[in-house]
This record gives sequence, C-alpha cells and structure tokens, in this order.
Amino acid sequence: MSRPEKPAMKERILETSDRLFYLRGIRAVGVDTIAAEIGISKRTLYNHFPSKAALISAYLARRFRQVPPSDKPPAEQILATFDSLERRFASKGFRGCPFVNAVAELGTGDQAVRKIAIAFKESRRVWFRDLLKQLEVSNAEDLATQLTLLVDGSIAQDLVRNDPSMARAAKEAARVLLTNAGVEVGQEAAKPRQIAKKRTSV
Repeated sequence: MSRPEKPAMKERILETSDRLFYLRGIRAVGVDTIAAEIGISKRTLYNHFPSKAALISAYLARRFRQVPPSDKPPAEQILATFDSLERRFASKGFRGCPFVNAVAELGTGDQAVRKIAIAFKESRRVWFRDLLKQLEVSNAEDLATQLTLLVDGSIAQDLVRNDPSMARAAKEAARVLLTNAGVEVGQEAAKPRQIAKKRTSV
C-alpha cells in the first residue's frame, strides 16, 4: 500500500503560515519562524513567496471562501449563519475574523490587505442581499448591510466577552429585522440550538 504523498512545499508553507498568522498575529510571526516550523531555509520559502507581503496576501486569499450553495429556504440560510458563528466561537482556535485582524495589525495603509478584506466583507454582504432578493424584500441592500454588521458585531463581542452566545443574540436581532421586513420566519429557523460550552483560554 502506497503512502499518501506529502503536501507540496508551497501548500505546506501556506498551511503553516495560516496557522501561525491567525493564532499569533501577522506582525508577531516572521518568515524565520515559519521556515523553522516547517524545517526549511528562508531561501526555500522565498522561492515560493518572494516576500512576507506576498505570503500575507496568499494567506488571506486562502481564507477567502465563498458560502457553499444550499437548497434550504433563504431565511433559514440567513439565520443559520449565526448558528455557524456560535459553533466557531465555541472552538478553542477562534481568534476573530482574519481579515479584520489583518487590517487592524497592518493598518489601512496596506492597500493589498485592505483590498482583499473589503472584497471578503462585500462578498458576505452580497450573499445576504441575494437571499433577501429571493425573499422579495424591498430594502435588500440596506438590510444586507445590517445583517453584516450583526455578524461583525457578534464576533467583536465574543472576542471581548469570550461568550459564544453573542452569536445567538445576533441571530435574534436578525430574526427581528427579517420579520420587520415582512419575511415569515419559521419557528425551527428561529429556535436557538444547543452549542458547546464556552471555550477555555489556550
């Protein structure tokens, strides 16, 4: 039986960078640390990524994932976003939004980072907007922005309070917004789910 192949070096560098950048911070982790973690030379790393800036951009691009398509009703998909957030909040490895973290660390003057962060946030807002349009909500643009703010606000509150139930509170606020917009929200979609206990610090 053949052994599974090791990931290609470029992917190994990205995987390691992703883990270290997210958990420790972009400024705190240098290319020396990443290379040492993998067991390669800096030259090998630079053969794949010519600079730390290029590696940061690749790290954020790797984190830029589109929401997978679903056959569930639009309102249920919207509210399920907050259930997913609560599960993520409860995990030990959760350190907030990597895009917000990157802008906070590197500043708005880093145009490459700011551009991909804006693109990510806008992609989530557009996802909400398109679901709202399916529901024939008249102010889909504005409501999509409000839902996005609930997502980001719950992330910030969880980071400060270490309390995953902040996502549940945001879900209830989202349910009120949908109801006020004329969307019929089923009881099952509105019902809070039991999530793992509050994570412990690592």
